[in-house]
Amino acid sequence: MSAGAAISRLWPAPSAGGLDDAELAALYGRADRPHLRVNFVTSVDGAVSLDGYSAGLSGAPDKRVFGLLRMLCDGLLVAAGTLRHEGYGAVRLDAARRAWRRAHGLAEYPTLVVVSGSLDLDPAQAAFADAPVRPVVLTRAAAEAPPGLAGVADLVRCGDDRVDLAAGLAALRRRGLGQVLCEGGPHLFGALTAADLVDEVCLTVAPLLAGAGPGRITAGPAGGRRELPLRHVLAAADGMLMLRYAREAEAEAEADGDSDSEANADTDTTADADTAPAPAAAP
Repeated sequence: MSAGAAISRLWPAPSAGGLDDAELAALYGRADRPHLRVNFVTSVDGAVSLDGYSAGLSGAPDKRVFGLLRMLCDGLLVAAGTLRHEGYGAVRLDAARRAWRRAHGLAEYPTLVVVSGSLDLDPAQAAFADAPVRPVVLTRAAAEAPPGLAGVADLVRCGDDRVDLAAGLAALRRRGLGQVLCEGGPHLFGALTAADLVDEVCLTVAPLLAGAGPGRITAGPAGGRRELPLRHVLAAADGMLMLRYAREAEAEAEADGDSDSEANADTDTTADADTAPAPAAAP
């Protein structure tokens, strides 16, 4: 780990020095039940991108946590629009993180899960074509797959007019993907929040102002207020703050029970921000 990626704990119980990877992994951890974690980097004034891309806000400490959260998850959830715009490649981990996963009884790599109502996806994109684990696409019943997509991904059809996110997450759990990390974008985060599916938010705050404009952390219709207690505050030498918020375990367990009763999703194994979301639908 380089000095520029050093991270210490401010709250609770400030650390005496920088945290190593094992200490960071223990702080974030894996839940003992199905769990949806959302990870974003933002400016102080709430922007999720600079010049159109999230990379402009990130730095070595944020990338360290970013990689750690990928190591901890079973499934990596992303909207189709974000996958296209950010140019996602294959989801890969370094040797040390793969070894950690094997030691904890996990597959070497998490499974990429893409949410797309339209199936406007390119099977040749590296995220699909070079994936070490066959990706999953959550889509709606009537969406037509482009030629070649069924050859590189499993299609899970959940919802008629829109992608039913609760049913999609239930389908992922049946595949053994209970610990899900969502990397956005804002419309997907908004839809997950409106459906009360978010258990945890990990938010890196970059020490800069991006100025007024679109592209804030969440988008879509307003939802009801939900308490999300602060769990820890970490800091990097460059001024970045890493905040972790997570709902109470009792409420999380109750939400899991509710979502398990959702309608089943259909899986097509022959095998985004496309529209504005409904309360329990993906964009």
